Amino acid sequence: MTATATSAAVRPGSAELDALLARIAEGSAEREATGTAPFEQIDWVKQARLGAFRVPVAEGGGGAGVRDLFDLVVRLSRADSNVGHLLRAHFGTVEDILLWPASPRRDRWLGRVVAGELFGNGNNELGAKHAGDFSKSTTFTPEGDGFVVNGTKYYSTGTLYADHTFVTGVTDAGLPVTALLTLGTDGITVEDDWDGFGQSLTATGTTRFDGARVAAEDVTLPPEDLSSIPRWHLGPFYQHYLNAVVAGNVQSVLDDAVTLIRGRGRSFTHGSADLPQDDPVLQEVVGEISALASAAVAVVGETADVLARIPAGVVDGRTDDALVHEAALRSSQAQVVVHDLGLRAATLLFEVGGASAVKRSANLDRHWRNIRTVVSHNPVRFKNRAVGDLLVNGETLPDNTYF
Repeated sequence: MTATATSAAVRPGSAELDALLARIAEGSAEREATGTAPFEQIDWVKQARLGAFRVPVAEGGGGAGVRDLFDLVVRLSRADSNVGHLLRAHFGTVEDILLWPASPRRDRWLGRVVAGELFGNGNNELGAKHAGDFSKSTTFTPEGDGFVVNGTKYYSTGTLYADHTFVTGVTDAGLPVTALLTLGTDGITVEDDWDGFGQSLTATGTTRFDGARVAAEDVTLPPEDLSSIPRWHLGPFYQHYLNAVVAGNVQSVLDDAVTLIRGRGRSFTHGSADLPQDDPVLQEVVGEISALASAAVAVVGETADVLARIPAGVVDGRTDDALVHEAALRSSQAQVVVHDLGLRAATLLFEVGGASAVKRSANLDRHWRNIRTVVSHNPVRFKNRAVGDLLVNGETLPDNTYF
């Protein structure tokens, strides 16, 4: 369900945005406890044309800056961690389209974004030798005025809720290609088979391409000189997006901590006050969680400012490798910090409650499960090692889809 052509895309700082986020937050814990997929909430996102948040106002979008976008992701993830996360591929794809040179193709796809349509993810494969490898087993075979796509993608976060999907693969000559395919096209099957213990409603499942056709104009082929390909500018964006999801989760942990302590009616005989909300020990725990949440949001915002330099530094349609490398460094350092802040806050939540806080019906463990799932995407040990190698030996950071 997309927005009407006369509606305006929601903008940063607007009352409409505040109202949308508040509406999404309602019942988010219950949806997760009952396994209710947020299709209705994504319909609201489409109606508000939130997916056009970064598109310039002159082109029908919300006119948001990069910092505005990451602030939005934090707020969305605070309202509903699953909704914030499942839009990752969409916002990343829009970020890419915005850097395309002026063309009918760019106008056509941005027009769809402005109409409220969303993108999913068709990048990850289990068959690749290494996670993040640009070499894919999904094939694009020329046929007529287009290509036929065959392959299987995993961890297709958000694709079940989307209208189109970003797909990577190789030509029959083994050259890397990317494309935008419309879901519902014959030969495309999206399965909701994600069985992770966290982020369970992101539809991070399997997408199969069995003879799916795509027009040649929607396929991006590599240049003849592969050595001229710049660093992948979306790598730092996608990695930092997850940091913002965690930061939003930590904000939600704080919300639950305050609600929990206010709602407790009894304390321990050896406690420091008759009512938990008056107990200085428990107040101290809530204060610590608030500090962790504030720090996580601050790190996300500061790093977003570094990422904002990438589109600002484009010359003749090419991104600046040095800027992209700097963004990769900063997003990696941010991940290490936000990883620890998030997991610590999710654990501290149980210090505010008694044994009742671990009841399944309380559903407070969802924060730890969700944060643990997000930070497991890209283990910080490997990030730390790569950053250390850079600083000690001057070794360039990896350039792949997982860094």
